[in-house]
Amino acid sequence: MIIRYKKAFEKIAMGLLSFMPTEKDLKVLQQTIKQYEANENWQLFLWKEEEDVIGLIGVVLEDEDSFTIQHISVNPSHRMQGVGKAMVQAVKAIYPNKKIKSNDLIVAFLSKCSEEMQVE
Repeated sequence: MIIRYKKAFEKIAMGLLSFMPTEKDLKVLQQTIKQYEANENWQLFLWKEEEDVIGLIGVVLEDEDSFTIQHISVNPSHRMQGVGKAMVQAVKAIYPNKKIKSNDLIVAFLSKCSEEMQVE
Protein backbone atom coordinates (compact mmCIF):
# COMPACT_ATOMS: atom_id res chain seq x y z
CA MET A 1 0.00 0.00 0.00
CA ILE A 2 1.33 3.40 -0.95
CA ILE A 3 1.18 6.22 1.58
CA ARG A 4 2.27 9.84 1.44
CA TYR A 5 5.39 10.82 3.34
CA LYS A 6 4.90 12.49 6.71
CA LYS A 7 7.52 13.99 9.01
CA ALA A 8 6.98 11.06 11.42
CA PHE A 9 8.53 8.79 8.75
CA GLU A 10 11.65 10.93 8.28
CA LYS A 11 14.17 8.41 9.70
CA ILE A 12 12.65 5.52 7.77
CA ALA A 13 12.64 7.59 4.57
CA MET A 14 16.26 8.62 5.08
CA GLY A 15 17.23 4.99 5.67
CA LEU A 16 15.57 3.89 2.45
CA LEU A 17 16.99 6.84 0.50
CA SER A 18 20.48 5.93 1.72
CA PHE A 19 20.34 2.86 -0.55
CA MET A 20 20.39 5.20 -3.56
CA PRO A 21 23.93 5.67 -4.93
CA THR A 22 23.65 9.46 -4.88
CA GLU A 23 22.27 9.65 -1.34
CA LYS A 24 25.05 8.09 0.75
CA ASP A 25 26.13 11.26 2.55
CA LEU A 26 24.06 12.38 5.57
CA LYS A 27 24.04 16.03 4.51
CA VAL A 28 22.82 15.07 1.02
CA LEU A 29 20.09 12.89 2.58
CA GLN A 30 18.95 15.74 4.81
CA GLN A 31 18.85 18.15 1.84
CA THR A 32 16.83 15.65 -0.21
CA ILE A 33 14.27 15.17 2.57
CA LYS A 34 14.01 18.96 3.00
CA GLN A 35 13.40 19.30 -0.75
CA TYR A 36 10.48 16.83 -0.52
CA GLU A 37 9.09 18.64 2.53
CA ALA A 38 9.44 22.18 1.15
CA ASN A 39 8.64 21.90 -2.55
CA GLU A 40 5.04 21.05 -3.44
CA ASN A 41 6.18 19.64 -6.81
CA TRP A 42 8.38 17.06 -5.05
CA GLN A 43 6.19 14.25 -3.74
CA LEU A 44 7.51 11.39 -1.60
CA PHE A 45 5.61 8.16 -1.05
CA LEU A 46 6.34 5.16 1.12
CA TRP A 47 5.36 1.55 0.49
CA LYS A 48 3.93 -0.25 3.49
CA GLU A 49 3.27 -3.96 3.81
CA GLU A 50 1.52 -5.03 7.00
CA GLU A 51 3.23 -2.90 9.65
CA ASP A 52 6.55 -2.33 7.88
CA VAL A 53 7.60 0.44 5.51
CA ILE A 54 9.76 -1.39 2.96
CA GLY A 55 10.01 1.00 0.03
CA LEU A 56 10.10 4.60 -1.08
CA ILE A 57 9.40 6.40 -4.33
CA GLY A 58 9.91 10.10 -4.94
CA VAL A 59 8.54 12.01 -7.89
CA VAL A 60 8.89 15.53 -9.24
CA LEU A 61 5.79 16.94 -10.92
CA GLU A 62 7.28 18.57 -14.00
CA ASP A 63 4.18 20.02 -15.67
CA GLU A 64 0.55 19.15 -16.45
CA ASP A 65 1.64 16.24 -18.64
CA SER A 66 4.52 14.51 -16.86
CA PHE A 67 6.37 13.60 -13.71
CA THR A 68 9.88 12.32 -13.13
CA ILE A 69 10.68 9.47 -10.81
CA GLN A 70 13.55 10.97 -8.86
CA HIS A 71 14.14 8.23 -6.28
CA ILE A 72 13.06 4.62 -5.86
CA SER A 73 14.37 2.34 -3.15
CA VAL A 74 13.36 -0.97 -1.60
CA ASN A 75 14.70 -2.51 1.60
CA PRO A 76 17.30 -5.09 0.45
CA SER A 77 15.49 -7.95 2.21
CA HIS A 78 12.38 -7.24 0.09
CA ARG A 79 14.01 -6.82 -3.32
CA MET A 80 13.22 -8.98 -6.35
CA GLN A 81 9.63 -9.41 -5.13
CA GLY A 82 7.93 -6.82 -7.35
CA VAL A 83 7.81 -4.04 -4.74
CA GLY A 84 9.51 -1.48 -7.00
CA LYS A 85 7.18 -2.25 -9.89
CA ALA A 86 4.16 -2.05 -7.57
CA MET A 87 5.31 1.38 -6.34
CA VAL A 88 5.67 2.65 -9.93
CA GLN A 89 2.19 1.35 -10.78
CA ALA A 90 0.72 2.94 -7.62
CA VAL A 91 2.24 6.34 -8.43
CA LYS A 92 1.04 6.02 -12.02
CA ALA A 93 -2.47 5.44 -10.60
CA ILE A 94 -2.17 8.61 -8.49
CA TYR A 95 -1.20 10.61 -11.61
CA PRO A 96 -3.07 8.68 -14.35
CA ASN A 97 -2.93 11.40 -17.00
CA LYS A 98 0.76 12.11 -16.64
CA LYS A 99 3.61 10.52 -18.55
CA ILE A 100 6.44 8.98 -16.50
CA LYS A 101 9.93 10.33 -17.02
CA SER A 102 13.08 9.11 -15.34
CA ASN A 103 16.46 10.33 -14.27
CA ASP A 104 19.57 8.41 -15.38
CA LEU A 105 19.68 6.23 -12.25
CA ILE A 106 16.10 5.01 -12.60
CA VAL A 107 15.69 4.57 -16.36
CA ALA A 108 17.13 1.03 -16.50
CA PHE A 109 14.84 -0.10 -13.69
CA LEU A 110 11.78 1.43 -15.34
CA SER A 111 12.53 -0.19 -18.66
CA LYS A 112 12.53 -3.57 -16.88
CA CYS A 113 9.27 -2.82 -15.06
CA SER A 114 6.86 -2.79 -17.89
CA GLU A 115 6.76 -2.30 -21.63
CA GLU A 116 3.46 -0.45 -21.42
CA MET A 117 4.81 2.32 -19.18
CA GLN A 118 5.78 5.48 -21.01
CA VAL A 119 9.29 6.50 -20.06
CA GLU A 120 11.39 9.25 -21.57
